[in-house]
This record gives sequence, C-alpha cells and structure tokens, in this order.
Amino acid sequence: MTYCVGLLLDAGMVLLSDTRTNAGLDHISSYRKMFSFEMPGERVIAILTAGSLSVTQATLAKLQEAIENPEATPESSILMAPTMLKVAEIVGETLWSVRDANDQRLKTNGNFGAASMIVAGQRKGGRMRMFLVYPEGNFIEATEDTPFLQIGEHKYGKPILDRIVRPGTSIEDGEKAVLLSMDSTLRSNLSVGMPLDLAVIHNDECKVGFQRRIEPGDADFRRMSDGWSKALRSSFAKIPLHVQG
Repeated sequence: MTYCVGLLLDAGMVLLSDTRTNAGLDHISSYRKMFSFEMPGERVIAILTAGSLSVTQATLAKLQEAIENPEATPESSILMAPTMLKVAEIVGETLWSVRDANDQRLKTNGNFGAASMIVAGQRKGGRMRMFLVYPEGNFIEATEDTPFLQIGEHKYGKPILDRIVRPGTSIEDGEKAVLLSMDSTLRSNLSVGMPLDLAVIHNDECKVGFQRRIEPGDADFRRMSDGWSKALRSSFAKIPLHVQG
C-alpha cells in the first residue's frame, strides 16, 4: 500500500509520498510515487499515485506518450490542456482505460487492479487546483473547506491535517503538517515506508520550487518525530480528567 498527501494553500502546494510497494510479505520494494511535468513559468503538474503498480505505471507511461506524440492536442496532452480541470479529465480517462484493460485480462482468475491519483498543478494565468482521481476515472477537487487530499493509507495521518491545515497555513507549517501526518502513518501501518518524497510548488511560479528525498534515518525527520512524540506526551499529561469511572 502507500500514503500520499497534498495540501492546497494560499501560498502554494505541499506534496508528500512514501515509496513502499507491497506485493506480499516476501516482496516489499520501493518505487517512486510522485511525478512532475513542467514547462517552467508556463505550467506545472504533479501526480501522486497509490494502488496497483501495474496500473499506475501504465497510466503514467500513456500520459508521457501522449505528451511526446507529434500529433498531440489539448484533448490528449496534459501539457497542452487549456485548464487544470481538463488535465484531471485526461488523467481520469487514461487511468480508467488502463484499469479496464487490466481488469479484462485479469478477471478470469478473479484479480483486479485499482489505483487512485492526486493531480495538482497550475498553468500561467490560472489558479492552483488539486484533484483526487478515483479508480473509475471520476474525481473531486480540494476546496477552501477541505484544503488537502489523501490517497492510500490515509486514516492515521488525517487527524493532524483536520486540526492544523487551513488555506492560510504557511508553506513551512504545511511541510511540518504533512511530515507529521506521514510519521503517524509510518508508526501505525507497516505497508507504508521510507524513503519519502517531498515537493513544494509556490503559487504563480508554475514550477516545482523545492524537492527532497528523505531517506531512512534522516536526522531532521527523526528530530521532528521525536519532538512530536514528546509534545503529545507532555500535552496528554497536562489534560485533566473530568470524567471518572
């Protein structure tokens, strides 16, 4: 499994993904799950993936093939699409077509491959937008009321995002929030694992402004994790018990 999260803030977008892929207890590997496509200053698109590796890899390969096609059009290429909404539609249609083809081949033995994606980006003159694309190809969009999206093993990392993240949250606090959200997930679910990929896209820059891979044993991540644990224990000890059994 995996865990990916994206924040849509006034100042920009913060994206984080793990890299663990689990195909059974004896086959655990690391694969990149965050991908970017950009024309710096003109357009930037980031895609985070979760689910069947064969489906996500084939979908990304088809999207890249469409970009490189000499006969590409705004209807087929995410780097030519007129809006981010159209980008989400192209990704959704491609994801569904790959999944449908896979299911047709695999249904004889009862196996099916499903995948979901976070699609985030901005084109020059447009606003930042972020979508969660479902296995069926349909999607929802991040809003001011819910300025973050998650895919994969999201339940352990959601509480801190619900409490902390608002559109006005700073990029720095956004990075801290997604990393602590991931830390909670890593502690509670063995199917999510390091290394981690972190990226920041600043509003109106139309490029990936910052990107970093966080390896196992990273000192900064460890300090943040330890500090969060100590802060939780300290706060827990200070809260009075008003209801006693």
